[in-house]
Amino acid sequence: MVRTRCAQSSGICRDDLVWHGQIRCGCPGLVPILAFVIGEDFAAVLAAAQDGSEAAFAALWRDSNPALLRYLRVAVPDAAEDVAAETWVQVVRGLPGFRGEEQHWRAWLFTIARRRAIDEGRRRSRHPVVPLAEVPGALEPRTQDAAGLAMQNLSTAAAIAVVSALPPLQAEVILLRVLAGLDTEAVARIVGRSPGAVRVAAHRGLRRLAQTLARTGVTL
Repeated sequence: MVRTRCAQSSGICRDDLVWHGQIRCGCPGLVPILAFVIGEDFAAVLAAAQDGSEAAFAALWRDSNPALLRYLRVAVPDAAEDVAAETWVQVVRGLPGFRGEEQHWRAWLFTIARRRAIDEGRRRSRHPVVPLAEVPGALEPRTQDAAGLAMQNLSTAAAIAVVSALPPLQAEVILLRVLAGLDTEAVARIVGRSPGAVRVAAHRGLRRLAQTLARTGVTL
């Protein structure tokens, strides 16, 4: 990702501006916020995982699953963990035939997740579920979900809440750009829109976020 200066700093404002977690001007940009990136070791890790190494596959999972869960918590809030599990099952099945670099891997993973999320949305529309609030107290689950506990960090929860309030395309584009670290062309292929439409959605979404943050005082 090329870092460019904002027009308000006598530079050129572009789609690939850096976003350091705060929106400071009228033309914010994006930068991935992934906690881990395998980097130059990716080819070796991938090859080992394809050969059946559990440790290598675990490395791929640890690298990508946190961002995947955050994406799904916006896409399918009530079924994020289930859809993530289904996504990884499909990844295991397709991994031997996968070819590509780390950027392609992330695009493949999030494409699978998006399709599973769409399938889940369709399934739920055909078979509505009873909200937990309507389930008798004696039947409520008593164990806390580890992934849910990890997501209770205030800044993360605030970010998800704010992004969830955006129009669906804007939210999805921002999540894929920021969480998955994908470029505009990759996101365009995943969501089935043109690169121009993706840039517009990202730009409008970030402007909405800027307005929301200015109004609420939330810091992402």
